[in-house]
Amino acid sequence: MEMPRFQPTDLNALERAPTSPAALSHGLWEVLSNSVATKLKVDSYNLETGEYRVVLQGTLDLEEEKFENP
Repeated sequence: MEMPRFQPTDLNALERAPTSPAALSHGLWEVLSNSVATKLKVDSYNLETGEYRVVLQGTLDLEEEKFENP
């Protein structure tokens, strides 16, 4: 049985995701949990408005996991 995995083509869906923090959080969790390496950089932060910009960089685990049926 093959488990569904996050695919590189799924990254485009993150840009189209609703802007609610909960919806974005789910998509980001999928990316992070299917990555073998990640790092984050705070690109900017505005103390007056609270606006921020972060850059997330990583490497997706592209190896397929296969499980045997019991």
